[in-house]
Amino acid sequence: MKSRAWSLMLVALLLVECASGEDPYRFYTWNVTYGDIYPLGVKQQGILINGQFPGPQIDSVTNDNLIINVYNSLDEPFLFSWNGVQQRRNSWQDGVYGTNCPIPPGQNFTYVLQVKDQIGSYFYFPSLAFHKAAGGYGGIKIASRSVIPVPFSPPAGDFTVLVGDWFKQNHTDLKSILDSGNNLPFPDGLVINGLSANSFTFTVDQGKTYRFRISNVGLTTSVNFRIQGHKMILVEVEGTHTLQNTYDSLDIHLGQSYSVLVTADQPPQDYFITASTRFTSPVLTSTSVLHYSNSAGSVSGPPPGGPTTEVDWSLSQARSIRKNLTASGPRPNPQGSYHYGLINTTRTIRLANSAPVINGKQRYAVNGVSFIPADTPLKLADYFNIPGVFTLGSIPDNPSGSGGYLQTSVMAADFRGFVEVVFENSEDSVQSWHVDGHHFFVVGLNGGEWSPASRETYNLRDTVARSTVQVYPSSWTAVYMPLDNVGMWNIRSENWARQYLGQQFYLRVYSPANSWRDEYPIPSNALRCGQAVGH
Repeated sequence: MKSRAWSLMLVALLLVECASGEDPYRFYTWNVTYGDIYPLGVKQQGILINGQFPGPQIDSVTNDNLIINVYNSLDEPFLFSWNGVQQRRNSWQDGVYGTNCPIPPGQNFTYVLQVKDQIGSYFYFPSLAFHKAAGGYGGIKIASRSVIPVPFSPPAGDFTVLVGDWFKQNHTDLKSILDSGNNLPFPDGLVINGLSANSFTFTVDQGKTYRFRISNVGLTTSVNFRIQGHKMILVEVEGTHTLQNTYDSLDIHLGQSYSVLVTADQPPQDYFITASTRFTSPVLTSTSVLHYSNSAGSVSGPPPGGPTTEVDWSLSQARSIRKNLTASGPRPNPQGSYHYGLINTTRTIRLANSAPVINGKQRYAVNGVSFIPADTPLKLADYFNIPGVFTLGSIPDNPSGSGGYLQTSVMAADFRGFVEVVFENSEDSVQSWHVDGHHFFVVGLNGGEWSPASRETYNLRDTVARSTVQVYPSSWTAVYMPLDNVGMWNIRSENWARQYLGQQFYLRVYSPANSWRDEYPIPSNALRCGQAVGH
């Protein structure tokens, strides 16, 4: 009888748990290996996931739990990071060296993360040791829950487009160039989904509408994306439903992701899908093919041309991208109900990029500080109170105006603050900035120097919220950012050479409550390295 009573109690508990509606789980097992790839027609050593380059796509729904078991079959340590996934209360899973110990060769690690309160288009990538130059990246799709209305009809298909510049040299050679204190050479080409020169085909049915999720996964250059003879309706930017403006082409800067709707409304044949570099000389171009299933002919003629060096054109387009205030987000309430423009900011942080030479080597810096990794992930050092790994306040809130110096730079911030961040770029190249663990509202972009008077030009009503933003040459970009996610978060250049040589730092968002409500406890499988070994 006692045994039966326990059985009935167990069944009752399981029924209660099921009734509570726990969010679904999705399980992935990935084996990371080296393998031969031919992105530009030349054999290279690439990073494959389950034998694939690009890697498998993650298809998920808002609030899904993702269990990703990664086997590192490389001969060196390895980490994945998840560009744009906010890791709510869970910087333990962010997958950059400031938060995680690398997965040792021959071992595995299981990421346990949740796409909490998010929708949209993102990507994952290798974050360590310049591995990003060898591939190892893939798309992430977070669909809305079925009960949440989406502001457009379901498309007939959903395509992921991973575009970026590429080098014929292996990632180890590129890393050696940077380690020796030199700049990278100009890229050798562009690839679309790991291929170039019409090697990838997207098949559509005439008269139907398709969604294209486009991410710039490159290392050093912005790109312009267009489809021959077709218009693109922008519908989403890194989790924000946008006003559905129509574009002939889109500038997509490093680390950014966009979703567009394309209707196959042209005569049945094949059309060029074209990507080209922006603000470069020479201009690199790559193509793939939009293939009508009833096509009467192959692609012909030159690929459609696009903008090249025109900054004003790109700036105007950026300003035209606005939030759809009538659309619902991942929760059943309009996105516009969050009136970011009516909230008083608690702090202003000005961040200026620079390219100092330090100890005879080329470095890159933020507010004069060029980041160097510590021997222990900063998140572990913070959690275990390990002294000497980093110092809060080791990067100033404002440009120093002096030359650069090396430091493991960490900025302190208070949980639930609402900060104004101004990215200032006095250099002659476009910059691209990403903030892990957060979204921000892009309230202003303009040329010249930023001043408090610049706030008069801010868009305080319907700008987009995103996690990656560009800063044009001799210009500034201002964002409002809610500090609503406790943890140790990477703020970095998405130009991977600049990131690798120091143009990054960490923001420690702190809550004194020490509560699971604010941050999850350290995972039971968290790896230890450096001074965290034995803790």
